[in-house]
Amino acid sequence: MKFPLLAAAFSLLALPAAAHDFGFAGVLSNTNKGEMPGILLSVGQPLTDGPIALKSGMVYELEIEADGSGELALEGSGFFRAIWVNEVVVNGLEIRPFGLESVEFDEAGTMEIEFLAIKPGRYFLRIPGSTGESQRVEISIQ
Repeated sequence: MKFPLLAAAFSLLALPAAAHDFGFAGVLSNTNKGEMPGILLSVGQPLTDGPIALKSGMVYELEIEADGSGELALEGSGFFRAIWVNEVVVNGLEIRPFGLESVEFDEAGTMEIEFLAIKPGRYFLRIPGSTGESQRVEISIQ
């Protein structure tokens, strides 16, 4: 009785490649993407217009743009530990890191971070060493 069942299971693996072409499902599907505002890194300018609210289980793309007015970074280890980073895109190059602690811009440019929001809570991203509220963005994952 076990062998016919095992043979049937293995026969499913022998289907043509087109039969297995299901595309993305679940958390990486196009129906699971949320929108979020970008962040601008510029000396003396606010990072965003206000706090950012995300939903756990949704995929987002964070676009960070630096205008080159200074060597600026963003840190937020709590936030980066509450998400799963799918990819970081810099100048068309895709990087698939295990995790992030911070990012830094030495000159003008754009970086896109595609991630899955996982752990609900309140987090922040900020310019290291800054104390002003405009140099910090609050991010909540619900």
